[in-house]
Amino acid sequence: MWGLVRLLLTWLGGWGCMGRLAAPARAWAGSRGGPEPSLLRTRRSWVWNQFFVIEEYAGPEPVLIGKLHSDVDRGEGRTKYLLTGEGAGTVFVIDEATGNIHVTKSLDREEKAQYVLLAQAVDRASNRPLEPPSEFIIKVQDINDNPPIFPLGPYHATVPEMSNVGTSVIQVTAHDADDPSYGNSAKLVYTVLDGLPFFSVDPQTGVVRTAIPNMDRETQEEFLVVIQAKDMGGHMGGLSGSTTVTVTLSDVNDNPPKFPQSLYQFSVVETAGPGTLVGRLRAQDPDLGDNALMAYSILDGEGSEAFSISTDSQGRDGLLTVRKPLDFETRRAYSFRVEATNTLIDPAYLRRGPFKDVASVRVAVQDAPEPPAFTQAAYHLAVPENKAPGTLVGQVSATDLDSPASPIRYSILPHSDLERCFSIEPEDGTIRTAGPLDREARVWHNLTVLATELDSSAQASRVQVAIQTLDENDNAPQLAEPYDTFVCDSAAPSQLIQVIRALDRDEVGNNSRVSFHGPLGPDANFTVRDNQDGSASLLLPSRPAPPRQAPYLVPIELWDWGRPVLSSTATVTVSVCRCRPDGSVASCRPEAQLSPAGLSTGALLAIVTCVGTLLALVVLFVALRRQKQEALMVLEEEDVRENIITYDDEGGGEEDTEAFDISALQNPDGAAPPVYGYEGRGSSCGSLSSLGSGSEIGGAPGPAEPLDDWGPLFRTLAELYGAKEPPAP
Repeated sequence: MWGLVRLLLTWLGGWGCMGRLAAPARAWAGSRGGPEPSLLRTRRSWVWNQFFVIEEYAGPEPVLIGKLHSDVDRGEGRTKYLLTGEGAGTVFVIDEATGNIHVTKSLDREEKAQYVLLAQAVDRASNRPLEPPSEFIIKVQDINDNPPIFPLGPYHATVPEMSNVGTSVIQVTAHDADDPSYGNSAKLVYTVLDGLPFFSVDPQTGVVRTAIPNMDRETQEEFLVVIQAKDMGGHMGGLSGSTTVTVTLSDVNDNPPKFPQSLYQFSVVETAGPGTLVGRLRAQDPDLGDNALMAYSILDGEGSEAFSISTDSQGRDGLLTVRKPLDFETRRAYSFRVEATNTLIDPAYLRRGPFKDVASVRVAVQDAPEPPAFTQAAYHLAVPENKAPGTLVGQVSATDLDSPASPIRYSILPHSDLERCFSIEPEDGTIRTAGPLDREARVWHNLTVLATELDSSAQASRVQVAIQTLDENDNAPQLAEPYDTFVCDSAAPSQLIQVIRALDRDEVGNNSRVSFHGPLGPDANFTVRDNQDGSASLLLPSRPAPPRQAPYLVPIELWDWGRPVLSSTATVTVSVCRCRPDGSVASCRPEAQLSPAGLSTGALLAIVTCVGTLLALVVLFVALRRQKQEALMVLEEEDVRENIITYDDEGGGEEDTEAFDISALQNPDGAAPPVYGYEGRGSSCGSLSSLGSGSEIGGAPGPAEPLDDWGPLFRTLAELYGAKEPPAP
């Protein structure tokens, strides 16, 4: 039935076109000189209706879609219809005699929606155009042959858990290739096929929303929602397509932490140092990421003093560590509470309860072998100097913590008391002096005392003992330096000559205060004035001093203020010199030449005499060597065993025979050079025995000399020194 209706519509459309084609044809024919020019109407433009062809039609024969007809066609068979344009001759064919247009195959509107063609009527015999060509359009009429599709599917979306009803999740969009302007073929409606009652979809827009409140991620984290799009407005007979939306619930901090157990028990050895890990605590929180981060704290004071708790790098576990040293003998167990709290709290979920939890912790302290413990961390003792050996200094004490009644042995480590100044009683730790101490030599003695358990030598501990040497007044004051000064012969009475300073090696205080006392009486040549600050001023007397050539020796007595009082006497040398107007020394008398100006004449003469003596010895030694070499050259080819060596010096007896090797006379070429030095006689720096060492004076080392070459040298030295015999080597 529907096919007959479409054929009827096509036939009516074709005849409508023919009605509009006839008039222009007659006008066009009259303009060309037809037989009735006076009866033709004025030519007008051709107006063609659109032809329609239903897509996807698959009939047994070509389908008639329209008819072309011209008024010049009187049915005599002289008119021929031509069709050109898109699809002419292949998709569309025309009956040249009748003008009927047929479609030869099924068309797809989604592939091509319309075709533009040219129609023309010509004379069959001459092919002369009877009508001008006219353009018309054949449209492909749409049918609902394309289901909706989701080009972006499948979809993935995320929505926070506990979201309110109607919270938008995602929008899905389907496309229908059918003509949206013709009927309802492309009118889509969205529905949820799977995912109810958790989600809903807007039928027109495709927006997916939450449909129930308080969806909990910890109960179900992921949902698979199936969305369907159906054309024809969702009515029966429409085509449909579907897609999936994977909806993931994102986490919010809606769960407080919770300890899985109310009591945790740990144990730790008493020797564990600060920072030692005792155990781990974890409060469970089903939330994720930052919502599950926790901070731990100790609520009780006794627990926080001995232990500390911190969060690990992941922010989940609480690490319980030792805070201070533990002692099994003092306390064997600790009990306290630990609190776990979320670090990030969302105020929107406070109604779900406090975001923290508390658990009890008990830590047992285990006993361990411990070394002896001293009663003090370090000892500071003191003892006066100059006390007799055996003087009590102090006592150290240690106990065995595991067994207080066990005996302890004490000793001083040798490296801390190299001088062996102290001793210690092994049984009770009493420290005494082993010799007199001198504060001026050493003030502090730092000892290391070792305490060892008698029944276990491996258990030992050390302590530092600082012993201070207390000062005693055992040093008399002295001048800070030797004072050798001068005074001008033109100096005025009471003039300052020199400021004298004193030094007391005793400890600073009353013991080190020094008083000065100079010569008293009317005959005193100088005056000493105590400055009360450890110094004194040496002044000329108020009366003129008698002229004098020799230096003055001024005695000064020094006293300290200690108990007992110690004193000493020192002398200051004062020379009288002639001075220039500006106060500098011009010259001093011979007695005063030992002043800082230079050496005295006597000292210079002594130095010159010594230098001359040394030069004479060098010249004499060189001459003797040269004489020896000449004698050897004369006798080098003779047998020295047949020669008799004589000299007129007095012999030294057995000492001469032991002083050299007789083999030198028997085999002078092969004998080793003898070593001289008078063994068994000790020698001092500068003695003549050093001349036999085989080296020249002032020169490089030379060969050893025979003993007989020293006789003339000894005689010459005896004459120089005025002695009867040469000096002993």
